[in-house]
Amino acid sequence: MAGQVEGYREWLAQRGYTPLTVRNMLKDLGLVGQWLSREGLEVTDLSEDRLTAFLVDQRRAGRRQLAGVRGWLPLLTFLRDRGVVPEAQVAVGPLDVLLARYRRWMDRERGLSASTMLRYENTARRFLTDHAVVGGRVAPEQLTGADLNAFLLRECRHVSSGSAKGRVAELRSLMRFLHLSGATPTKLGGAVPPVGGWRLASVPPTMPAADVQLLLDRCPRETAVEVRDYAILMLVARLGLRSIEVARLLLDDVDWRCGEIFVRGKGRREDRLPLPVEAGEAVVAYLSGARPQLDDRHLFLTCRAPRAPIRADLVSDVVKRACLRARLTRVGPHRLRHALAEQMLRQGAGLTAIGQVLRHQDLATTALYAKVDFAALRQVARPWPGAAA
Repeated sequence: MAGQVEGYREWLAQRGYTPLTVRNMLKDLGLVGQWLSREGLEVTDLSEDRLTAFLVDQRRAGRRQLAGVRGWLPLLTFLRDRGVVPEAQVAVGPLDVLLARYRRWMDRERGLSASTMLRYENTARRFLTDHAVVGGRVAPEQLTGADLNAFLLRECRHVSSGSAKGRVAELRSLMRFLHLSGATPTKLGGAVPPVGGWRLASVPPTMPAADVQLLLDRCPRETAVEVRDYAILMLVARLGLRSIEVARLLLDDVDWRCGEIFVRGKGRREDRLPLPVEAGEAVVAYLSGARPQLDDRHLFLTCRAPRAPIRADLVSDVVKRACLRARLTRVGPHRLRHALAEQMLRQGAGLTAIGQVLRHQDLATTALYAKVDFAALRQVARPWPGAAA
C-alpha cells in the first residue's frame, strides 16, 4: 500500500476532502495494508468482502470507531480507477441477460434517455421477478393477461393516476419487446388495461406569483450550498426547468454573450432559451465564489466530498427546503413550472409562447393551463340557464 499513498492523497484532495479527512483516510489506508500483509494477501485481493472481513477483525481488536464498508468505498474506487484492484464481479443470471437485451432495444430502437431506460428496466425487473422467473429460469412465454393485471393492481394501489399511467406505459413497452424478440408467442400489450385519468377534469395545481417570489426572497446566500441552491431555484422558477434538465446543465451551456442557455429536455429534445438577468446573476455568483474546483464540466456540483455532479432529486430537495423556509406547503419543482405558465398567461402571453418556454411538444399540453386564468374565463362564461340575473 505504501506506493499508493501519494496518489490517494491527491485523488482525495481533488474530490474536495478536507486536509484532516485526507489525513485520517491515509491512516486507514495504512491499517488496510498492514492487515493484508498479516493475512498473506496482496493489494489486488482487496474487495468489498475482504473489507468486511478487515472491519470485523479490527472491531474485535477494539477499533470500534471505524466506519462501515460504505465509508471505505472511496479507497476501492481509487484502487480500481488505477487498475490496481479488479472491478467487482457482478453475478449475471438469465434475468440479467434478458434485461440487458431489453436495455439495448430501448436505446437502439426506441431512442429513450438513460433515466427513462432505468425506470423502464426497474419496472421490468420487478414484474419479471414476480411473474416470469420459474425454478431459477426466466419463462416469459408463460405470462398471461392475469399476470399483467395483478402486477398493475399491486403497483398502482397507492400512486397517482399519472404514476399509474407511467406503469402502464412501462409494462406495454416490455410486452412489445418480448413479443418482437420472440420471447412471448402472443401480443400481450393489449392486455395491459388503461388507467382512467382525464387531464382536463381538474385545474392544474399551481402557486401564486407572490409565493414564488417569497421562496426566492427567503433564500439565504451566505454559504456555498446556499448560493448554489439559490441559483438552482432561480432557474426552476424563472425558466421552468425540470429537475433532470437542471442536473444535465454543463458549463458550456450558458452563452453569456448572447444571454441564452442550452437545455437538454425530455425525449432528447434540445432548446436554447433566453436567460433572465436575475437568473444569470445567480449563476454568476455561484460560479465566481461557490462552485467547487473540480475537473468536471457539469454546471452544478455537490458541495460535500466526494464532489460530483448533482442528481435530479437534489433539485427537488432544494425546492422543498425553500418551501419550509418560507412556511409554505411543500411542493416539488414541477409546481414552479405550473406557476410560471400561470404567470405568463396572466401577463398576456399566448399559449404558443408559453409552450415554447416550457418546451411542450404538443400545444394540447399547454392548453391545459388556460383553465387557471379565471378572470379570462369569467368573461366568456355563459349564465346558467334559469339562474337569477
